[in-house]
Amino acid sequence: MARFFVNRPIVAIVISIVTVLLGLVAMQGLPIAQYPEIVPPMVQVTTTFTGASATDVEASVATPLEQQINGVENMLYMKSTNATTGPSR
Repeated sequence: MARFFVNRPIVAIVISIVTVLLGLVAMQGLPIAQYPEIVPPMVQVTTTFTGASATDVEASVATPLEQQINGVENMLYMKSTNATTGPSR
């Protein structure tokens, strides 16, 4: 079988071009738009309020940020963590 295509390279070229064209035509019909993104994008905000307690960080930093960020289109969830040493994530 290999000898047939070696002796007749035009047949091999025509078959390969037809295969590529059929692949391109078939690729147009793939329903790629129906599938969601694999991993949704993530935004992480980190702040530091040195010397503040967790409640102070929550009241002065985390709560205003959460109020402004809340309602972003297509947002799945929001998580907030405040530590006693001042950082907020």
